[in-house]
Amino acid sequence: MNFHIITIFPKMFGSYLAGSILARAIKEKKIGVKFYNPRDFTKDKHHKVDDRAYGGGPGMVMYAEPILKAVERVKLKVKSKKLKVIILSPSGKKFTNTYARDLAKKHKNIILISGRYEGIDARVKKILKAEEVSIGDYVLTGGELPAMVIIDSVARQIKGVLGKFESLEENRVSSSIMYTRPETLIYKGNKNKVPKVLLSGHQAKINEWKKKNK
Repeated sequence: MNFHIITIFPKMFGSYLAGSILARAIKEKKIGVKFYNPRDFTKDKHHKVDDRAYGGGPGMVMYAEPILKAVERVKLKVKSKKLKVIILSPSGKKFTNTYARDLAKKHKNIILISGRYEGIDARVKKILKAEEVSIGDYVLTGGELPAMVIIDSVARQIKGVLGKFESLEENRVSSSIMYTRPETLIYKGNKNKVPKVLLSGHQAKINEWKKKNK
């Protein structure tokens, strides 16, 4: 699985991708993450990527052409017509775990377009037949954080990325209530104990308890 990120702030991803599971997945070539900066596809010496909106309104809108050229570069690199193009937008389709699984199963290359300012020229979506996706009912300053969320969520659906396949929520009986050592935690004079059923070793009863405490 390869993620192609179109962003004017590629350095924002550095520390996140350099840590833990994603770093290992990249090293083992389970996933690949490549960046394309729209500023590299501009014509003017200042590498301007935005301008005022037609019809007025606050803020600036990102030019279509640098983004379209960045996507063309991706297409040249992967040499495939089967590219999933996603524009990160607060008004887009709600991102879910089911959607993440579908992306992991159906696509080998995903382009994530991270907007800034007031958004992206609407012609980008039309020309690329892109899908707008939102990670929640709130507005962020840009699409970089949503792109990281999607990379993380989709990557963990790929076989070999997680330490154990059983770590996937849909392949285990899980609970939002979890405990670890010690069995008895003494805090401010009070004893806080782990439920006995979790110490019993009786897996059927443990699974039943987990289902009841989801």
